[in-house]
Amino acid sequence: MDLLNQKKGLLAVGVVAGAMLALLAYFGNPANMAMCAACFIRDTAGALKLHSASVVQYFRPEVVGLVVGAFVIALATKEYRSTAGSSPMIRFVLGFIMMIGALVFLGCPLRMVIRMAAGDLNAYVGLIGLVLGIATGTLFLKKGYSLGRERDTNKSAGAVLPLVLAALMIIGLTAGVFAASETGPGSKHAPVLIALAASLVVGMLAQKARICFAGGVRNVMLMRDFDLLLPIAGLFVVMLAYNLVTGNFKLSFEGQPIAHSQHLWNILGLYAVGFAAVLAGGCPLRQMTLAGQGSCDAAVTFLGMLIGAAFAHNFGLADAAASAATAEAAAVAGGPALAGQIVLVGCIAVLFVIGAVNLRNRRKSAGVTAASAASANLEDVSAAAAN
Repeated sequence: MDLLNQKKGLLAVGVVAGAMLALLAYFGNPANMAMCAACFIRDTAGALKLHSASVVQYFRPEVVGLVVGAFVIALATKEYRSTAGSSPMIRFVLGFIMMIGALVFLGCPLRMVIRMAAGDLNAYVGLIGLVLGIATGTLFLKKGYSLGRERDTNKSAGAVLPLVLAALMIIGLTAGVFAASETGPGSKHAPVLIALAASLVVGMLAQKARICFAGGVRNVMLMRDFDLLLPIAGLFVVMLAYNLVTGNFKLSFEGQPIAHSQHLWNILGLYAVGFAAVLAGGCPLRQMTLAGQGSCDAAVTFLGMLIGAAFAHNFGLADAAASAATAEAAAVAGGPALAGQIVLVGCIAVLFVIGAVNLRNRRKSAGVTAASAASANLEDVSAAAAN
């Protein structure tokens, strides 16, 4: 039996992935942001000058490493399969909404766990929203929600995103044409080779173990199956130990780096992420590894997240982090501006519409059995529901 199908193997994956994240944190990634799929896609969008927020512009090698790592291991293990055609434009919208929700919370589910391991109580509040969002999406799955099956397509199509990201990184390193922050989170990063190596490892592990923060919670709700939570638990324990040893653990709401204590918006932000992740077939991290193993639909979701990040910063929808008063500036409570609040609520309404209009006949959805759900792939469940 494959070790990664066993509980010990899944827990070990989390421990190794956590060690890679601790390495990134130690070598300079932003505080409580060793790796964040949403934040790093946002920074990359800024580097490509899709938005002009000067403090969050840096071409993150971690984005390349996650996708390319999944691509390489999928090729090596013959799991690479180029597929497409399962409601791509809806998936683009779902990726867009996931990014809006993540930037209201100030992090994806991966960063939520990292913040929790550093004692950020705001992340525990956000967890409430994530679980509620996943529960809502799961209700739609039970009622027969499906975006249809992906179908095999030209083998080269699934390799486009990994190769384009790798080419962009080479261009950035050799030509220096991308924007780069001089202050703020975008200016804080691990050395390129360390960031790339660590994220390649995480991408490979995430692809093989099918790590998905939404999938882990959804499996508990559908089947009382806790297996996919084991890698997340291992990651949490390692990051908790790292923060305790380095003195970075601070159990509080206030004074947390790149965070805010607007509890309603922390909850609603991750509610949108969890809901959209179930409807799309995976959380932001899972979308990146799916794109690496050949899913063109996941690649479209990634593009939705990229454009969503640009949209959020170009139109003032992303949250401001809380900050204490200084001699030069007053204290900032943080949280979303009115425009961000309105758009987030609108996005949640759109998710209900997407869920409702994509319900299939329940007799047809009966193919979602415990055996198919045990695959731990949200995308497999959605595909089975189409039969």
